[in-house]
Amino acid sequence: MLQALMGKIFGTTNDRELKKYTKIVNKINNLESKYKALKDDELKAAFLEIKNSVLNKEKSLDDVLPDSFAITREASVRTLNMRHFDVQLIGGVVLHEGRIAEMKTGEGKTLVATLPIVLNAITGKGVHLVTVNDYLASRDGNEMRPLYEFLGFSVGVILDEMHDPAVKKEVYNADITYGTNNEFGFDYLRDNMSYSRDHMVQRGHNFVIVDEVDSILIDEARTPLIISGPTNRALQDFADANKIALQLVKDEHFSVDEKDKVVLLTEEGITKAEELFKVENLYSPENASLSHILDQALKANYLFERDVDYVVNNGEVVIVDEFTGRLSEGRRYSEGLHQALEAKEGVEIKEETQTLADITFQNYFRMYDKLAGMTGTAQTEASEFAQIYSLDVISIPTNIPVIRKDLNDLIYKTEKEKFEAAIKKIKELSKTGQPVLIGTASIDKSEVLHEMLKKEKIAHTVLNAKNHAQEGEIIKNAGAKGAVTIATNMAGRGVDIKVNDEVRDLGGLYIIGTERHENRRIDNQLRGRSGRQGDPGTTQFYLSLEDNLLRIFGSDKIKSIMERLGVEDGEYIESKMVTRAVEKAQKKVENMHYEGRKQIVEYDDVANEQRKIIYKFRNQMLDPEYDISSKINEIRVEYIEHLLNSCDIFEGGAREDFNLEKLFKLIHEELNLELNINDFSSFDYNELLNSIVQSVKKAYDEKMSVLNKEVCNEIERELYLKELDSAWREHLYAMDNMKTGIRLRAYNQKDPLVEYKKESFNLFTELIADIKFNTVKTLQVIQFRIENPEEEAKKVAQQMDIERKINEAAMQFNLYNEEEKAPAKKIARNDPCPCGSGKKYKLCCGKSGPKKGVFAS
Repeated sequence: MLQALMGKIFGTTNDRELKKYTKIVNKINNLESKYKALKDDELKAAFLEIKNSVLNKEKSLDDVLPDSFAITREASVRTLNMRHFDVQLIGGVVLHEGRIAEMKTGEGKTLVATLPIVLNAITGKGVHLVTVNDYLASRDGNEMRPLYEFLGFSVGVILDEMHDPAVKKEVYNADITYGTNNEFGFDYLRDNMSYSRDHMVQRGHNFVIVDEVDSILIDEARTPLIISGPTNRALQDFADANKIALQLVKDEHFSVDEKDKVVLLTEEGITKAEELFKVENLYSPENASLSHILDQALKANYLFERDVDYVVNNGEVVIVDEFTGRLSEGRRYSEGLHQALEAKEGVEIKEETQTLADITFQNYFRMYDKLAGMTGTAQTEASEFAQIYSLDVISIPTNIPVIRKDLNDLIYKTEKEKFEAAIKKIKELSKTGQPVLIGTASIDKSEVLHEMLKKEKIAHTVLNAKNHAQEGEIIKNAGAKGAVTIATNMAGRGVDIKVNDEVRDLGGLYIIGTERHENRRIDNQLRGRSGRQGDPGTTQFYLSLEDNLLRIFGSDKIKSIMERLGVEDGEYIESKMVTRAVEKAQKKVENMHYEGRKQIVEYDDVANEQRKIIYKFRNQMLDPEYDISSKINEIRVEYIEHLLNSCDIFEGGAREDFNLEKLFKLIHEELNLELNINDFSSFDYNELLNSIVQSVKKAYDEKMSVLNKEVCNEIERELYLKELDSAWREHLYAMDNMKTGIRLRAYNQKDPLVEYKKESFNLFTELIADIKFNTVKTLQVIQFRIENPEEEAKKVAQQMDIERKINEAAMQFNLYNEEEKAPAKKIARNDPCPCGSGKKYKLCCGKSGPKKGVFAS
């Protein structure tokens, strides 16, 4: 209350910021006549002069902002026939400062972005514009291209269909690069799995503008980007668990908590499951996977709904994005949930995967030196943007005042009554020709409305995840006279719905929401489809007590109000008090989701520090100038120190306490090196350390002397990288497992996050030691079958090059080809290895580390 009063007297923080920006806009406007008078060549020369002043460090970007913005506006008029409004100039300054510009739908955010993009592209370090799908990335990048090229900048667009690293590298090397959040994130992970700098495509993370920033940094931030590889878990277990889940009785054998999306087995349920699985103890270590798979099977059957959470498309379970209603092609639920859904739907169960590389959107976008965003709805999440990303939200006024009418919600007792009332209203509007856009919360509900409209013979178009390819075109035409369009959630987000004068006279676009979303922003986005640039329009939500949001979070209070008012069947209530109750329910869910996202980023922050260390070192190793031999010499000393310590041999320790027998046995077992214990028996710690290091190095140098220096370095680099990648994968797997169970520590009065930090630090310390020591051991024991050293050296170099290319080709195939089928028959660990080595599979290609070719042992 006090804050609101102070705001009225002194103005809000937002108002004060806008006054500051207005002064900058006045400076830009004062330069308009100057640049308007210049010919094209003169305008380009003026911009080049500004650019050089920044590159020569005579001026900062802030110093040249007014001139850069004024030139960009003039260039836009000449190349695009579009002149930036004053409010768009404000938006441009907000973005340049690394903030979020909240601008209503239809205010021209695509054009706004050109101002800070041009200004920041001056440095030559690259500017990225990230948006939610390929259509928008391609449309915006190509529409704005003439403006950028007029000012001398190159433009690239990253698309999902681009697989060639050389092509991608060229696009990232452009001054300005447009693309989707997924492609930018996955390219970063792929770069850090590459075995050659030639195949790394990104060149750095300088300045990024995130379009639809709330969708990308809030909604999609709940799901990390993951590159996965197969595990060896039996797929039949998922089918068996699904059959057992269907034999258990809800409320007797298990309970379902829809609010927290949890299924809990009762004592009776555990007993019944043990009987059906034919095991004595479902929770014994050997049956741990069964309890987990059963839990996922129950979730699949009782918490996940077909045509709401996922669809079955061409025999595959495809996730539906809960915020956009789009199909999330290539994404799979983790921890066996996707396999559980495949078992439920009776489609092919694909092999479960384990994480090879992952990162959250939070940590990917926080890598940029400067991060900015724009959207129509950000204020409801302003505190989260500030806490997680250190981003302020500035609300920018519209160019023309909004005259759209946002009517109170109408609440009915049942879903049937609600839909009948909505259809009645649509029928009335379609008779007059006023266009209607109907928003639904799921594919299922959109198809119910589709059938009802068909029955009433009302011509209409349906846009949901099943036909999202035509999304842009369908939404663009939703404002035409007589158009009736059903859309799932925010389908078509980022595409303008324009209306003509005839439709304006009819009242503009009429929005009907058939259900409140869990998040107010999504409702506000739906409302914002109408009333762009001062157009008339109306919005109204039709709700029922059977809607998920009200049923789970808020129906009791509203139900009691309806009963007190004596609402009959078919009647509704409409009041601000009820609308406030609905918003209160939404706030509950928003807070719950925020806590979930906050927890994800808190845990990933721990992994992220480790990821940065590993990726930084990996990148150093790919540098041809990196002295790998010196690194091997350094860790060889560390390894011998480790061996001495494991044999109770410490500096300053008594010689008689040294366990030399154990030491030389380990050296023989681990390094395949025979040393005479009598030659070392009189040495103290330092003499022993130096002598063994020299002996090990001598044996290594003799072996490697048959190869030239360049090939030696390549072998050392390749082996180190392979060992690092293998160990990092195992580390991620261990971290995933630890994260799954760590929350149980709360029952023991311990903070799970603190425990996770402690244990992950210990795991990481072990990881670093394992990478170093295993590399030294492997290098020491590999042998080369040499006949002609010169010829063999060439063969080794060629073989390594071939193997690297095969590995990278396989990796690219696996990462891009989401439809790759699992092998028809898996190789058992004790079967003969198919490579023909004569060894068991588990001791050959089924074992991590070098297998064959130049690494034959």
